[in-house]
Amino acid sequence: MKQFSINTNEAGQRFDKYLFKLLKEAPSSFVYKMLRKKNIVLNGKKDDGKSILKEGDVVKVFLADDTFDKFSGVKSNVADTFINVNDGIDFNSYIIYEDGDVILINKPSGVLSQKAEDKDVSINEMAISYMLSSKMILSDELNTFKPSIVNRLDRNTSGMIVFGKSLKGIQILSEMFKERSVDKYYLTIVEGVIDKEQTITGKINKDEKNNKVVIVNEDEKTDKKFDYIKTGINPIAVSKDNKYSLLQIKLYTGKTHQIRAHLSSINHPIIGDGKYGNVKVNDYFRNKYKLRNQLLHSYKLKFYDCDLQVKDKEYTAKIPGVFAKILKGEFDGNVEF
Repeated sequence: MKQFSINTNEAGQRFDKYLFKLLKEAPSSFVYKMLRKKNIVLNGKKDDGKSILKEGDVVKVFLADDTFDKFSGVKSNVADTFINVNDGIDFNSYIIYEDGDVILINKPSGVLSQKAEDKDVSINEMAISYMLSSKMILSDELNTFKPSIVNRLDRNTSGMIVFGKSLKGIQILSEMFKERSVDKYYLTIVEGVIDKEQTITGKINKDEKNNKVVIVNEDEKTDKKFDYIKTGINPIAVSKDNKYSLLQIKLYTGKTHQIRAHLSSINHPIIGDGKYGNVKVNDYFRNKYKLRNQLLHSYKLKFYDCDLQVKDKEYTAKIPGVFAKILKGEFDGNVEF
């Protein structure tokens, strides 16, 4: 017999959903059969699986050890995925802020937000590995609850990633990003001079084959359905040779490649952007500053009313070293933002 006590991060879900995670290799028909036969009970009583779990509830599973191991996938412990992920990495240096529900992470350029393939290592795996090594979560708990990031950045975009450590954190933060009750600001350097604050809008269409997006003018008549986008532009400084502009971008909508494609569509592509940028300009910055990726940094998040400690606060992520070098080399004096 196996006994499990429901913790904070497991509470609030239906009993059968919990069992599908606990016995992830078992068919749902097997789980419901065990419930009917009282081989799985909740607080010592028969249950149909529809009860909502509460913290402190006790689940008992009356299965032979080899049967339980087979259906729980114990031989391929989920925690093994995260062992040694952070070897040689000072993950603490990425942390901007942390409490019991949230970690704000300054993701380096070149690191995935979430893995696309099993062999990938992403900031999500790094954060879970950090929690395991710090004993904030136990390996067994990962079978029924996984902490997770709640926003994504392109691999080659640096800056602020929000990670939910608890179920409460994930649920509240996910809803905030969905409802756009988090203000998102980016820093970037673009080709050309932009000296007036402006808000640009349009429609966006994704070219799946080439993994690019195309901006369509709002007034253009078409039968196709496009996503609406809105991007705020606040110029901060112009380079010494009047060739480049440092911008703060406010992201009102969050679509794939929105900032990169939107700025390129108004003839101000981001420097270093191999997809939407100017090859000649990119070569200049690659040769002079070793810039390998688009210079786009998720710089600041401002949170509004919520039941978390980040309520009504804003946080900033330090710019990468190459960004600082370009500012020093191409712009006058100390640029403030």
